[in-house]
Amino acid sequence: MVTAGIIDMGTNTFHLLIAEVSDRGFAITHRYRQAVKVGAGGINQGLITEAGAQRALETLQHFRELLNLHSVTEVKAIATSAFRNAVNGSIVADRLTKETGILVQIISGEEEAELIYRGITSGLDLEDHVSLIVDIGGGSVECIVGDQENVFWKQSFEIGGQRLLEKFQKHDPMSEEEGLALHEYLNEQLQPLKVALEKYHPEVLIGSSGSFDTLSEMYCARESLEYRADDAETPLTIAGFYHFFHELKKRDRAGRMELPGMIELRVEMIVVACYIIDWLFQNHPEFYHLRVSTYSLKEGVLTNLVL
Repeated sequence: MVTAGIIDMGTNTFHLLIAEVSDRGFAITHRYRQAVKVGAGGINQGLITEAGAQRALETLQHFRELLNLHSVTEVKAIATSAFRNAVNGSIVADRLTKETGILVQIISGEEEAELIYRGITSGLDLEDHVSLIVDIGGGSVECIVGDQENVFWKQSFEIGGQRLLEKFQKHDPMSEEEGLALHEYLNEQLQPLKVALEKYHPEVLIGSSGSFDTLSEMYCARESLEYRADDAETPLTIAGFYHFFHELKKRDRAGRMELPGMIELRVEMIVVACYIIDWLFQNHPEFYHLRVSTYSLKEGVLTNLVL
């Protein structure tokens, strides 16, 4: 039995997952998250700002204390889009490693997509249904087409929520013109995904954590359902998504925060994330079912540690 700590250093949020790992699998014991916004103010310029690096350092120092508190013996810290695309990403990662003693590993978009697939299939049974898995991060969006046993296609797109927010949302609520410009941008950037959808014909869309979690929590609040954040899968329907998309588009930040289930961590990016989800449904009407997985990259890293 090994006590493992997995740190997912996302563009907006850092997550720490602690689990007991054995040859029989893993059991998650603690989850922590912190809004870091390491990519804010520099992500579209390929830069981690000094303020972003300092927030990352303070968060990892806090996580170091938690790792010690829980007697964690094996630590994996994975840095994603903001780090791999910044000219100073490796410099910041080396600084974090030196000052916290936590080895920070920057991974490629393809590696990120593979870990997300592993994480989701460790918690959800896709059976033989061809599904599209989508993880909308702050820096990148990972898309994987597969079933329970096979990955047919995968790609990482550097069009995450923080990038889109800084590039397109100049007003709050977002103007109609900004929404149209964002949609056209997605048409351009997601052409390889469109080709894959036409080739493999997935019928199930699986949303991975992040904004999907918040949409699910909002859906549960609206439908008077119990939201269980520790479950591997939580409820959301296509109709439920569109109810909230139309509602969120017309509200400013304060108005979005008034919606039951909305959290501070997601309130900035939720609208641009919904535009991505809407693009998927508009461009692939074959989707008949929407699932939400709370498992993602962190759990994928855990599967690699199973003894």
